[in-house]
Amino acid sequence: MYKRNLNHLCKRVAIDVDTRSILIIVFCLVVTNISCVLGQDKNGSIVANEKEIIWKKIAPYFVLPDSFKNKGNDLRPLTNFYGGKKVKSIHDWDARKREIKSQWNAMMGEWPPLLKDQQLIFIDTTEKERYVQYKVRFYWTPDEETIGYLLVPKNKGKKPAVITVFYEPETAIGEGKPHRDFALQLAERGFITLSIGTKEASRKQEFSLYYPSIHDAAVQPLSMLAYAAANAWYALAKFPEVIPEKIGIMGHSFGGKWAMFASCLFDKFACAVWSDPGILFQQDRESINYWEPWYLGYHPKPWRKRGLITAGNPARGLYPKLIKEGYNLHELHALMAPRPFLVSGGAEDPPTRWIPLSKTMEVNEFLGYKNRVAMTNRLKHEPNDESNELAYLFFEYFLK
Repeated sequence: MYKRNLNHLCKRVAIDVDTRSILIIVFCLVVTNISCVLGQDKNGSIVANEKEIIWKKIAPYFVLPDSFKNKGNDLRPLTNFYGGKKVKSIHDWDARKREIKSQWNAMMGEWPPLLKDQQLIFIDTTEKERYVQYKVRFYWTPDEETIGYLLVPKNKGKKPAVITVFYEPETAIGEGKPHRDFALQLAERGFITLSIGTKEASRKQEFSLYYPSIHDAAVQPLSMLAYAAANAWYALAKFPEVIPEKIGIMGHSFGGKWAMFASCLFDKFACAVWSDPGILFQQDRESINYWEPWYLGYHPKPWRKRGLITAGNPARGLYPKLIKEGYNLHELHALMAPRPFLVSGGAEDPPTRWIPLSKTMEVNEFLGYKNRVAMTNRLKHEPNDESNELAYLFFEYFLK
C-alpha cells in the first residue's frame, strides 16, 4: 500500500524513475524501523516506545517511601559478613553472597545433584485459541516425576517463559479460584508458561516435597520445593522455543513462598514475582507459617498440630534455631541482587515490608543498580485484577 501511494505521488510531481526507486527504498526502510519501534521483534521482545509505556506504569512501585527509610536496624546487616567484617568491594560482596547461600543451605540441608539433562515428556495436547496447552511430565526430584502443563503461544519464534507454582498445576491454567490463572494470562501475553504444583502431597495435607522420604527428610521441605523448581527450569530451558536466559517464576501464598525460595536459591531465574507469601518471619500471622513441618520446621510424623506457635504447641525442627540465632528472610532476598523481583503484597505483606526490602535495595545500590526491587500492595490476601496486571507488566518489562 505504501509503495503504491508513493508511486502515485511521484508520477504526479514528475520525478524520474531512478529517483522514484530510491525514494521508495528509503520510505520502506523508514516504515520498517517505525514498526520495530512500536511493536515487537521476531523473538517477541518489546522495544523502545512500548517499554517506556510499561515502565511509566510500574515505576512508582520501585520507590522506597520516605516513611520506611533508615529503619530495620534489628535485621542482620547484609553488607557485613557473619563474623562482622564489612563488605567493601564487589569482590567482597561475591564472597558474602556465597557465605549467605552456603550458610542457609548448610542449615536447611544440601540439595541432591540438579537434574540438568532431562527434557519435558509430552502426554497430551489441547488446542486453545491463542496458545497450545500440553500436559507434560518430568523428574523434579531424583526419584519422583511430576505432571504439569506447558502453555505455548502460537506466534512463531523464541519466547521468554515463566514457571508458575502452587498446590496443584491446574489453578494457574484457569481451572481454579479467580485471579490465580497466572500461567494462562501470561501465555495470552506471549510467554511460554510451565505450571507445576504439589498435587498429590497437597491432597494428603502434606503439601511439600520430602527427600529422601517423609520419614527422614534430609532437606527442609521448602528448600526441596526450590530444588524442584530449579529442575523445572532445566527441563523448560531445553524446550526449543524458550529463551533460557529469560525464564522467570511466580507464585501466590504457598506458591509465593515457593517462588521466593526458588528464585533466591537458584540464580538462573532471571526475575520473580512473589505474591503475598510473608517475606519476613512473623510468629503472630497464621499464614506466615514457616514453622510448619512442610516449610522450615520439618520433623518426623506425628506432626505438631497446625497453627500458631504456643507453649503447648511449639515449633520444632530448624525454625526455632533460625529465630533464636537471628536469621531472617531478608538474607535470602539479597541473593536476588541484581536480578529484579516484585512483591505483590496483600494482607501478609503490607507496606511495612518496605523495611526489609530496603536492605536489598541498599545491596543493589552498592552493586551499581537501581530499580531492581518493587512492591505493590492490596488489602486482601487474594490477588486481584490490578495486582495481577502489574505483575504481568513487570514480566513484560524485564523478560521481553
